[in-house]
Amino acid sequence: GSVKYVIFFFFFFFSTVACPATLILDMICPSVCRCDEDFIYCNDRGLSSIPSLPPSASVLYLQNNQINNPGLPTSLERQLSIRVVYLYDNELDEFPMHLPPSVRELHLQDNNIRTIPRSTLARMPLLEKLHLDDNSISTVSIEDQAFADNPRLRLLFLSRNHLSSIPSGLPASLEELRLDDNRISTIPTHAFRGLASLRCLVLDGNLLANQRIADDTFSRLSNLTELSLVRNSLQTPPVNLPSAHLQRLSLQENALTHMPRGSLDGMRRLLRLDLSGNNLTTLPRGLFKDLDSLGQLLVRGNPWHCGCNLRWLYDWLHARGNSITVRGLTCHGPDRVRDMALIDLTSEMEECEVVRTAGTRDRVGGGGVDSSTTLTPPQGSLFTLHSKRPGLGLPDSGLDYTLSSSGVGKSLALNVKPLSHNSVRVTWSVAQPSSSFRLSWLRLGIGNAMGSITETLVRGDRREYLLTSLQPRSSYIICMVPLAASSESKGAISGDADSDEALVCAKAETSDLTPLEEEDEESQQMTVLPLAGIIGGATAIVSLALIFGIFCWYGHRTGHLCSRDHYTRSSSRKNKTYDDYIESGTKKDNTILEIRSPGLQMMPMAACQPMQPKPLREDYIIHTIFPSNGTGLYKGDSHVSNAGHGTNRGYREGGIPDIDYCYT
Repeated sequence: GSVKYVIFFFFFFFSTVACPATLILDMICPSVCRCDEDFIYCNDRGLSSIPSLPPSASVLYLQNNQINNPGLPTSLERQLSIRVVYLYDNELDEFPMHLPPSVRELHLQDNNIRTIPRSTLARMPLLEKLHLDDNSISTVSIEDQAFADNPRLRLLFLSRNHLSSIPSGLPASLEELRLDDNRISTIPTHAFRGLASLRCLVLDGNLLANQRIADDTFSRLSNLTELSLVRNSLQTPPVNLPSAHLQRLSLQENALTHMPRGSLDGMRRLLRLDLSGNNLTTLPRGLFKDLDSLGQLLVRGNPWHCGCNLRWLYDWLHARGNSITVRGLTCHGPDRVRDMALIDLTSEMEECEVVRTAGTRDRVGGGGVDSSTTLTPPQGSLFTLHSKRPGLGLPDSGLDYTLSSSGVGKSLALNVKPLSHNSVRVTWSVAQPSSSFRLSWLRLGIGNAMGSITETLVRGDRREYLLTSLQPRSSYIICMVPLAASSESKGAISGDADSDEALVCAKAETSDLTPLEEEDEESQQMTVLPLAGIIGGATAIVSLALIFGIFCWYGHRTGHLCSRDHYTRSSSRKNKTYDDYIESGTKKDNTILEIRSPGLQMMPMAACQPMQPKPLREDYIIHTIFPSNGTGLYKGDSHVSNAGHGTNRGYREGGIPDIDYCYT
């Protein structure tokens, strides 16, 4: 018996010493959860509050429950071993309090959180990753300097909220910022001030347009490696993009119509460029001159015009060979190469070489005539249209013009500012006085259309000019060049080689019409109707009145207008023998003949007394019951109305029920 007792004692002692953690964890782990060492799994349990947790808990899985703010116990603050908390998809309507100060990663997405208070975030000074996607946070609900006490915050997700601008006071330690699917429409200069460590910025699905982004907004993000601006309203890439470290640039599903020359300069580390889903027809020569590291080029969903304007891109792709993957570079025009890949247009590109060689020979061969003015310009490029008249100065494809709201040249600085839907203010300053300036503006069309150019001469003492009568919601290229006295004395608007080098251009976009402006324009259009139209309308009315008077006089003379003749001969209503029913065209008895289909109503009436004695006769006046348009009250199923509201206006005005015109 003593031997058995000793064996039992040693067995109990060994199991207690060898497995103390397991016994303690089994005793403290909540019954509704599952515990695996320091990982506590309480997700998808239908919990409304957080149960008591073991002191060794490090990672809490509490997602997909019904936990609200009162369901967070105050004892949670003393759980100093907790590092990661998953509280997404619960019923939190405020930023959760009583979280331990040791938390480094917090997932609060898919709740109904409305505010971000600084005092609550200050309780977690070690916080590095904060997920607040799919909540109800607005810009004004983020307390000023809310993240000032979180110097280690590296990742902040605020996707799918109600933000109207970039939150202020973001910590300098931030490396990844996601603000996609909000309502951000404007980015001022100081929006990203102090975020030198930011590497990834996502602004997809907002309301961004070029004119609402400051020129040096992104240039402050010197270490940015990924920039995503998908699903916005950009017509060109934002200016001054950070180029030193950028590796991924996403611009798909915007309204891009042109990639300005130099917009991708310096991006020697760019690995992926996505331009899909835009309105690009061509790309300017030399756009990819610095993209030696580019491995993915995605351009599907653009109406590419594969003419000689893309010969340089054809050569560039062949030179890169298998080192780059291209998706979607399929020709939309001309028709002979439609749906063909640019890389396969070998014979078509060889023809472009002949044209280019011939043009070079003509330019070098003397005569002073540039053959490029007689060749068909490449379709789709905004800066390859040459003038048919030498006096017109257009932006040349061989030069690099600044296409922002300002342009700076060697001796001229140009600024443009839209004032309304149809006017643009142009101001400039010059380094040296000039006798006059040549100002030209070109409206950019849609697709391959280029619009028309307009020019004017401005006196040399002026520094401001107002362009009016412009088209709403249109893009204009505005160029200016100072003219020498010799150029002005020629009596035409022309320029020489020196003036072409001094040409400075800028871009402006007119706004949409407001409802009030639309009404004003309509009223103005009404006030400028041609006088001949008014006179013609008055003449037509007088003529109709005269014809109607002649018709009535003739009927009176011949006795066909019986009721009118009867009333004129009768001195009083009392002398009439007709009753009210006969006067209204209906008899009290059953002598009315009525046809149900497009029908008629016939009734006998006493003959009117003519001016000359005639034997009495019985006439019939025929009244149409329904409009004589070939249809009855009930229309067939095959009837189609072009007006959108039916063609049975006569039914409604005649007081007849209309079953074809029923709506709520």
